[in-house]
Amino acid sequence: MDKNRATLAVYGIQDRFDYEHPFYVHDHNLAIMQNGKVQHFLQQERISRRKRDNTLHRHLKEILKQGQQLSYDYDLVFIDNVVGRTFLTTSGVVRFEAPLNEELSTGLEKGRCWWFGKEKEAWVLNHELAHMFSCLPFFGNFKENSLLVHFDGGASLSNFSAALFKNNKIEWIEYHWDLKKYASIFNANALVFAIIGAKLKDQNSVPGKFMGFAGWGNYRPELEEWLRKHDFFHDIWGQTSVFFHHAKKDFGIELKSFNQKDPFIRDVAATLHQIFVQAILGKLIELQAKTGARTLYYTGGSALNIVANTRIIKSGIFDEVFIPPCTEDSGLALGAAAFAEWQKHGKVEPHSAYLNNWGIENYQVASEMDAVKKAAEVLVHKKVIGVCNGFGEAGPRALGNRSILALAGSKELARKISMEKKGREWYRPLAPVALAKNTCYFTGEEKIHSLSEFMLLDFTVLPEKQKELVGALHADGTARFQTIFNRRQNPFLFELLTYLDEKYHVKALINTSFNAGGEPIVHTEQDARSSAEKMQLNGLVLNGKFIPL
Repeated sequence: MDKNRATLAVYGIQDRFDYEHPFYVHDHNLAIMQNGKVQHFLQQERISRRKRDNTLHRHLKEILKQGQQLSYDYDLVFIDNVVGRTFLTTSGVVRFEAPLNEELSTGLEKGRCWWFGKEKEAWVLNHELAHMFSCLPFFGNFKENSLLVHFDGGASLSNFSAALFKNNKIEWIEYHWDLKKYASIFNANALVFAIIGAKLKDQNSVPGKFMGFAGWGNYRPELEEWLRKHDFFHDIWGQTSVFFHHAKKDFGIELKSFNQKDPFIRDVAATLHQIFVQAILGKLIELQAKTGARTLYYTGGSALNIVANTRIIKSGIFDEVFIPPCTEDSGLALGAAAFAEWQKHGKVEPHSAYLNNWGIENYQVASEMDAVKKAAEVLVHKKVIGVCNGFGEAGPRALGNRSILALAGSKELARKISMEKKGREWYRPLAPVALAKNTCYFTGEEKIHSLSEFMLLDFTVLPEKQKELVGALHADGTARFQTIFNRRQNPFLFELLTYLDEKYHVKALINTSFNAGGEPIVHTEQDARSSAEKMQLNGLVLNGKFIPL
């Protein structure tokens, strides 16, 4: 690798079948880094407008050409997947073949590459390491003697892997499929699909929906024992009567459908969720005891589970816990590019979450208090606005640059946004955004954990404060706060929340992703205008300018 060259990392491996919807492979992305800094980042869905798009292999040449990146000479890194290690564009102008191994490498592996008309040096980084190194663009280099953990549905040779970072080297502790049954609760369990009412094509949306629904029930030890006895009913596809039969036989409960209002169904969901939380917590306790590591870097799709994340933090197993905002597959290219840059330069610079800039690198946000005041005026009259400022967030969650905002104290307003405008299910909660002092106000906590910046934790809301936050409250009295710690984090949100607090005594807003039902988060100003019109929003902030609608 050449220290003077930029690194281009590509996660674009083809799915096993040409499904109508992304399935085994999803969330294609690419990243360009140089001297430890992110220059360009693309989540394919943002420009294609196809949710969780996995067609980068069809459009790579066109994308690089439109981004004026086709003629550049890069160090090339590809990321593999459980489906294989070959990247092949539909036209055949790019082909990369990685070596097939039975063990995970601790670094880059050289492969064979044909790159737009010529042979070129190129490398592959395994899925597991790409996940782990997606931490570096947000937190900088790993700390000495830290534990690196990846946990998801499936990577290269595992669905769970753990490594120790020591003496500036990676040492594998373990990697395996032993925890597959727990990760599968969220994306491959027939009972969960039946409860949610999902089809196989909905696989990638099931985890978020199930996490939301599970909050309506209560964990019951006898249900855990029963679910484990029947292997979580994970394989009753087309045979859901098996579940009904055992529910009647063992609990005397007569069920004819998966009624989401039924207490038993809700408690089953809550218990399944708790089983998952206990599994990852137990594994981390075991790994900490084995390694003595006091710092955890936790990645993979499972790290989007806010209940588990909060339990990890509160358990005190580790002194520090780091999770990136793009902890699932949307951050793989960033992770692979960061690994290469770390090897070339010895360090990676920390960045904000706002890295999605492909094709909008020229977006500049005007800093005008006038827009803040106008937005606040609309919001306090129980109206809804959209925000499209600067670059988009890396990852699946809107953090203020591609957000829909509204007052958090109205159930009616929350229902209107979630169900009517976005087409979401009744049981899925919205999230609040607040200044750090006001997250403390709602929760009674003296200090808010930094992961709240990325909306990765949940907090118990004080009973006497719940009315003020009722539109962003979970059924169990918790809320997934995004906390704004300082102006540098997000200048517009900081100024807006400060103004609302000081002038109107409004201490939190609903913050949900700026996208209509079934669509990806908006990327360009035109996307924002189109979605705002479709959802009939009342105002729009475009790069710092307020536009009434």
